[in-house]
Order: sequence, then structure tokens, then C-alpha cells
Amino acid sequence: MRAPVLLVIAHGSRDPRHAATVHALVRRVRSLRPGLRVETGFLDFNAPSVSRVLERLAFEGVREVVALPLLLTRAFHAKSDIPAVLGRAPACLDIRLADVLGPSPLLLATVERRLQEALHEAGLAPADKRSTGVVLASAGSTDPEAIAVIADVARELRHTGWCAVRPAFASAVSPGGNPRTEDAVRELRASGVRRVAVAPYVIAPGFLPDRIARGAEDADVLAGVLGTAPELARLLLVRYDSARQRAQLPQALSA
Repeated sequence: MRAPVLLVIAHGSRDPRHAATVHALVRRVRSLRPGLRVETGFLDFNAPSVSRVLERLAFEGVREVVALPLLLTRAFHAKSDIPAVLGRAPACLDIRLADVLGPSPLLLATVERRLQEALHEAGLAPADKRSTGVVLASAGSTDPEAIAVIADVARELRHTGWCAVRPAFASAVSPGGNPRTEDAVRELRASGVRRVAVAPYVIAPGFLPDRIARGAEDADVLAGVLGTAPELARLLLVRYDSARQRAQLPQALSA
């Protein structure tokens, strides 16, 4: 029996680096599971759109699809945009909606990988994490659930050995008062940590990751975006496998 097609749903960006990174990540997923058909669709800015991919799959006779949001938290796009576009899919498609990527130990491992790479590039050793504070800088959200997840990830990262971790947002300062990247860098400096590293909690380059980088100008270390890390590619397959075991998309979404 043919496995369901994996449709990776990315946000999209006017920045060409965004789509290039998404496509590179998808290629890595394909390399991990040869024979699995993996497609990519974008919500905005980039082609092909999610709707266009779904129409093409239906035309080709595909009947089962696992739709996987390339999102780190369950905020507006996961709760509204993606269910809406899937609800307009051809009726012949059996669509299973996978969970967003976070939280997950594999995501935490990806952040750790990027931080260790950045320490190495700065001439520091892995043991230097004990005297390094980290700003975990996400794109931003006003969704309370997403804000809580980012705070939880920051706490989990602190438990891996960094001397302090602060969550920060590139935009949409939260009702709970999460600071911008530059504010969190200053807070860590004021607390007396020896050095400060900024870890972008974003998948691909773009406008908001660039804002994170600008906010990290006074930091000692800036890690890379999560990008095509092997842990992240494996996580996509974990979410795919889990969704395959679930029931069809609720009728309310497919009406």
C-alpha cells in the first residue's frame, strides 16, 4: 500500500533565502526516507501555494495526504490559516493534519547544535556554555499558548547546562512582557553572565530572523537558524508517522 504523501506547509516569505532553506530541509527529509513522496506548499509569497499542490495531487489520483505545518508553535497560522486552506481541498483527498513541530526534544537538540556550532566558530569550547547566557529569540506571537511554549523551551534549554536563558521575541511583544532580543541581551549582561549568545528559534532566514540578528549586535555569539539540521529533518518524519495513525481531518474542516 502506498504511503500517504507528506505535504510540508511553510509560511513563505519575500526573502528568497526562506524558500531555499525550506526546499533544502525537504530534500533532507526525502534523503532520510527514500520512496516517500514529499511535497512543499506555501501559505503566502512563494509558489506553489498549498491549494495548488492539493489540486495537483488530487488530479494525479493521490488519495491520502499528511499535511505538516512547518511551524514551531500552535499560533494563528496553525489554528486558523492552515485548517482553512485544508478545508478547501478537493473532497477526494483524505487529509491528516500533523502536529506543529514544537515542543520536542529534537527541536531542543537542534537549538543546542546551532549554539555549539556558534561557540566553536567563536573559538570557544563546549564547556564554555556553563558561563554563557542564552537569549532564545523567537519570531513572536500574541497567542498565549505559543508564548507559554517558548517559555517552556527556554526553561528546558537552561537545564542543558547554560548559565541562564531568557526568551525574547523579534516582534509582537507578548502580554506577559517577553522582551525584544536586544532587551534580553541587556538583561543578561546586567545579571553578570560572562558572555551572551543569541539562539534564533526560527526555521529559515527572513525579515524577522534579520531583526533578531540586529538585536544580537551586542551579544558575543549569534547562532544560526534551525535550517536543515538533521534533528529537524527527523522531527518532520516523527510528526508524519504520528499523523498517519490518526483519523481523517474533521468534517468541520473539510466542509
